[in-house]
Amino acid sequence: MGVLIRRLLSLCKRFTSADIVKVFSFTAMSTLVKMLTGLISVKVVASIIGPTGVALVGQLNNFASIVMSLSSGGINSGITKYISEYKEDEDKVRDCLSAALRITVVCSLSVGLLMIFFHSYLSEYVMLSPEYGSVFVIFGFTVLLYALNMMLTSIINGFKEFKRYVRINIANSLVGLVFTLGFVCTLGLPGALISAVTYQSVMLFITLWMVRKLPWVNFNYFKNKLDGVLARKYFRYTLMTLTTAATVPASQMLLRGYVISEISPVEAGWWEGMNRISGMYLMVITSSFSVYYLPRLSELTDRLELRREIFKAYKVIVPMLLAGFTLVYLLRYVVIRILFTPEFLPMENLFAWQMAGDFFKICSWLLAFLMVAKSMTKTFISTEIFFSMGFVLLGFLFMRWNGVVGLTQAYFVNYILYMGSMVILFRKLIYGK
Repeated sequence: MGVLIRRLLSLCKRFTSADIVKVFSFTAMSTLVKMLTGLISVKVVASIIGPTGVALVGQLNNFASIVMSLSSGGINSGITKYISEYKEDEDKVRDCLSAALRITVVCSLSVGLLMIFFHSYLSEYVMLSPEYGSVFVIFGFTVLLYALNMMLTSIINGFKEFKRYVRINIANSLVGLVFTLGFVCTLGLPGALISAVTYQSVMLFITLWMVRKLPWVNFNYFKNKLDGVLARKYFRYTLMTLTTAATVPASQMLLRGYVISEISPVEAGWWEGMNRISGMYLMVITSSFSVYYLPRLSELTDRLELRREIFKAYKVIVPMLLAGFTLVYLLRYVVIRILFTPEFLPMENLFAWQMAGDFFKICSWLLAFLMVAKSMTKTFISTEIFFSMGFVLLGFLFMRWNGVVGLTQAYFVNYILYMGSMVILFRKLIYGK
């Protein structure tokens, strides 16, 4: 018995000493605040605008994801990578920051003007109604502020300013909650739509205040001429990010639009509700991915160290996923009643397939992040396009057999295939000596 206890204590010590666990614990408060504010927001929004309104907000959120990637030039992951890589070289840092600012400003102004000019078309195409053109006009005027805020947080992440990064995320969650509650309670569905596309912009001023004393928060760090070589390096990330932006949210928009028009707006709301729940528990994992895992993979060059880091992540994350998903599934009725209204109870049929898909999604991401960290542009773009198209095709196919439940089944099958492709792609790293 004594030997067993000592082994368990030794295992716990190794587990808690892992860097990725330290980051999990470090970001725990941020994640907790984000989850709590998300719970309150989802509950209020669902109670006021119902399943149909939730489905429309989901459509806008997917479109906003595309716009936000376009407005940043798709370089935020690149900013984190190259700042992390060059942080000891001040001249390189200045080049990175100067290029990032120029790309962000040009892209966000261009995207904003396009949204303003084509607001009527966007309302018809995205929201399936001409009533919401003003939302896209507002979004067009504020998107520059959002893009600059995301640029700043990517820089902070690159410098590994974890504490500051966490505080900014907490502030972001609280501001988002205030905006959502204020607009939804005052304006209903239009308020929910406006808050979805504006609250991030306000965060720029809060972020600037919180980083004001850092040495690089100085115009001199952002005024270098554009470095052509660095711009081309950023462009690799632009291609990867914009591919993701154009495929993943677009595939959800296509499928949700089909459900709204051909099956039922209410059932589309159930699926969006399931996606919201999925997003909440995945946030616990992805927050640490962005803060620790991507910069860590970026700075490692030795194959054995890379392999060791990836295996360490699997040892930490897989048990967490299994325990967390089991708990959520067993408490699914309670979760629905807490987060939503009785109208959403039929969505309990979506939990099993969705969470099984999420399990393979996270497991595959642990390998897929290598494509971003190591600038494997062509491979990343090819897999993103192929599996996003695959999800759409599988979604239409499975919906013919099983309605909205078929969407979650398609999601599960798609991520099993994606996981298999990642194992094949990185087989030498995984199985090599």
